[in-house]
Amino acid sequence: MKREKNISRKVALNLWLPIIVVVFILVAALGVIEVNPGLGYTILVGDVIYLIASVLCYEYTEKMINNELLTAGFEQSQIQKQILKDLPVPYVMTDQSGTIIWYNKQFSEIAGQKIIKKSITQIFPGLYKKVFPQNGQTKEYCITQEEHKYHVECKSMVFKNLERGKEEEIQDDGAEGDVLQVFYFFDETQLRGYEEESKKKSLVAGLIYIDNYEEVLENMEEVRQSLLLALVERKIIKYMQGLDAIIKGFEKDKFLFVFEEEKLEELMESKFSILDEVRLINIGNELSMTLSIGVGVNGGSYTETYESARMAMDLALGRGGDQAVVRDGDTISYYGGKTQKVEKSTRVKARVKAHALREIMLTHDKIFVMGHKNPDADCVGAALGIYRLSKTLGKSTYIVMDKDCPAIEPIVEGIYKERAEEEEDIFVTNEEALLLKDKSAMLIVVDVNLPAMTECPELLKSVSTIVVLDHHRQNNETIKNAVVSYVEPYASSTCEMVAEILQYIVDKPKLKNIEADAMYSGILVDTDNFVIKAGVRTFEAAAFLRRAGADVTRVRKMFREDMEHCRIRTAIINKAEIYMNEFAISTFDGANVSGATVVGAKAANALLNIQGIRGSFVLTSLQDCIYISARSIDELNVQVIMEKFNGGGHLTMAAAQLKDVTLEEAKQQLEDVLQQMREDGDI
Repeated sequence: MKREKNISRKVALNLWLPIIVVVFILVAALGVIEVNPGLGYTILVGDVIYLIASVLCYEYTEKMINNELLTAGFEQSQIQKQILKDLPVPYVMTDQSGTIIWYNKQFSEIAGQKIIKKSITQIFPGLYKKVFPQNGQTKEYCITQEEHKYHVECKSMVFKNLERGKEEEIQDDGAEGDVLQVFYFFDETQLRGYEEESKKKSLVAGLIYIDNYEEVLENMEEVRQSLLLALVERKIIKYMQGLDAIIKGFEKDKFLFVFEEEKLEELMESKFSILDEVRLINIGNELSMTLSIGVGVNGGSYTETYESARMAMDLALGRGGDQAVVRDGDTISYYGGKTQKVEKSTRVKARVKAHALREIMLTHDKIFVMGHKNPDADCVGAALGIYRLSKTLGKSTYIVMDKDCPAIEPIVEGIYKERAEEEEDIFVTNEEALLLKDKSAMLIVVDVNLPAMTECPELLKSVSTIVVLDHHRQNNETIKNAVVSYVEPYASSTCEMVAEILQYIVDKPKLKNIEADAMYSGILVDTDNFVIKAGVRTFEAAAFLRRAGADVTRVRKMFREDMEHCRIRTAIINKAEIYMNEFAISTFDGANVSGATVVGAKAANALLNIQGIRGSFVLTSLQDCIYISARSIDELNVQVIMEKFNGGGHLTMAAAQLKDVTLEEAKQQLEDVLQQMREDGDI
């Protein structure tokens, strides 16, 4: 409308211009009469005649031009309206509430004929009034309607004086007025179909490793070894051929395979049944052969997809093997992992890691040792072992650990009693560690590989050189920037791993009695007195610590249970309920009990002594948090159960924490998870 006003003013100005010129000539003619009357009157008469002709011409021309403008405007409006009606893109206009005011022919074909005064939200449930744009904004939506997929663009338009019949003005600045919503629908069904088809045809890379190749063969007759390997390889190749995959062995115990992504869903639905098929192969072998599988998806390029598969394989091996890991970007899925990891008899890896650790420690002047929050005997024992190694190398060493913890109180008291004459404090707080660190500092993390679970995550972010020593299974949240990462799920404890490292250091450190006792107690606690995950190397590490000064009697006295804790543990066991005929579940309010989580863990261990129990769970309420201690012997992987609650641990020993729930709600959640996993065949 503003544009039409401007045009009218310009036309009027052009029409009035001759009349204005005539007036000026008239004034000039009056001046000429005084000098030359004949010439002046002649000009005056001619000017008057021209004036009359101009006025008559203006009257006639103005009406004609206005009529032409109106006709042109009307024709333009009709053309625009026809264009909108015939627009190949579905177009609809609604009021602010979504009621349809006007639409074109294409929109009626996808929405129906009688739709005026209907709400667009009724026709397209994927559109919601609360997400409509406001004040001239534009929003985009993706909706599905009757097997059609639409990309919808919606623009909010504000019209001033729309209902009063005055000239409309479109406002894009949020001014007050009548709001209309204009929708454009772009049918992307075919495009999405092509995208899905392309995605299905994209290649997925995978790796298959035989976990225990050497361990299985060394316990078999030589004549049967080749037969077993042939059977395993044939089983793997046949399984992959069923997925139309290309598979190629590139080492004696490693395979690379690629297949189309549309087959991945089939593989995941079967929960990678090849794991069970290979494990069941038995031709007289004492140990079952197990596989680890890593699959990379949507890497962007073939190189990135393979790298994703390799990272998935590292994660599968770090979690103990005998499982499959699918890595799709940042999304990671786990399958299998139902059997205990077989302990490796060779110490080659321990020797290599020991030498690497020593070389790195020699290049730094200040060393921090850090465990996890709420440290236990294994955590503090491993930290003391690394502390003694560092002091032997002449480095300034600090243990970042909360010493006010009931689980490690006997060890801390023993340390201060034996170090009474030394002025330097072996432990530092989080704040002190952050002040002491400098460019020459390095950090050794023990008994934990999750950044959020470390004693001081801020220190982890501010130190560039990090070493990780742990025996817990890894997940996708593991510490990723470590220069040395020695994570062995088959090890009974971190103390066992540190004891092996100390034996391979050239200038072997001499442990103090309390340090040897602490490391020995760490092995005892994590193996439940050499009952759980105690292998040959576990006893060899214990023998080393015994020779280094550890005293079994002192350790036993150090961790004796007081009468009150014994009563509470017994009460927890008495309160336990049997769920689904194979799970023991008990709850415990630890608000007024020191070391409540330790008591809960001991009760969970004791519940395993009940016949027919595959897994035990003790839920401890403490400081607005529910701590779950999960235990099993060998038939149940409690780690995958605790991962449902963002926890973790081992196949036979795991834990998790729940916040903002009551004990009863946490118990119900646990029961629901157990039932669902049982129905899905995961446990």
